[in-house]
Amino acid sequence: MTIGAQLFTLRTYTQTPEDLDYSLGKVAEMGYETVQISAIGPIPAQTVRELCDKHSLQIVLTHTDPGRILRDTETVIKEHEVMGCKYIGIGMMPEKYRHPEWLWRFAEDYKEPAKKIAAAGMLLMYHNHNLEFQKFGGRLVLETLLESFAPEEMGITLDTYWVQMGGGDVCDWLKALKGRIPCVHLKDMAVRGMEPVMAPVGEGNLPWQKILEVLQAQGGTEHLLVEQDICEGSPFDCLEQSLKNLRALGI
Repeated sequence: MTIGAQLFTLRTYTQTPEDLDYSLGKVAEMGYETVQISAIGPIPAQTVRELCDKHSLQIVLTHTDPGRILRDTETVIKEHEVMGCKYIGIGMMPEKYRHPEWLWRFAEDYKEPAKKIAAAGMLLMYHNHNLEFQKFGGRLVLETLLESFAPEEMGITLDTYWVQMGGGDVCDWLKALKGRIPCVHLKDMAVRGMEPVMAPVGEGNLPWQKILEVLQAQGGTEHLLVEQDICEGSPFDCLEQSLKNLRALGI
C-alpha cells in the first residue's frame, strides 16, 4: 500500500500553478509517495501531471465535479489519462440525491458514466461522509449504493473519520467492503470538550493498529491517503505528523 496526501488538506495552498508546485514540493519532502488531486485551482491536467512528475509524486485518485462526471464523461476520462490516474472520485453525493424520494436517481444517473469509465480501464470511486449512514426505509444509504453498482462499476473510498461519525465501526466496514476499497482515507477523530474534531492520524482515538492490521490482512487496498479537512494549526504540519505516526506503526 502506498501512502499519499489528499490535497484537499492543502486546498488554500493549491489554487495556482505556483502554489501547487510549492505545496507538492513540501509533500514530497515529508516522504509521501502519492497524492489525491482535490479542490485545487483551475489548473490544466497536463500542468498538474508535470508538477507532480517534477516532485516524483504519482496521482492515484481525484475528486472531480460530479456534474462533469455526469455530463462530460469523455473529457474527464481524457484528463485522467493525461494525469496517469485510474480512479475518478465523487467527493460527496450531490445534495438533491440525499433524500429518500430521490436517492434511487443517483444510480440511474451515474450508471452510464460508471460504465464508460470502466470501459476506459478506470473506476468511478465514491467517497463517504456520515450521511451515508442514515437509514431510508430501514436501510443505510451506503447499503443502497453498494446494491446499485457492481464492484467493477463503482469502488468506495472509505473515510475512517466519517465512518466513526456515522456510528459505524471502521474495522467492520473495512471487512464488509473487501474488494471494493482500492483507496482509503485515513483521518483521525479527537475530542475537545463535547465536540469531535479532526486530528492527525495517531493523535486521536481511532484504533489505528487494528485498522492497519485489517487492511494488510485482507489485501485489495492500493492507496492510503491522509486527509484532514480542518487543522488546528498548519495543515502542512498535520500531514507531516500523520505520516510520522504511520511510519511508527510500521507502514
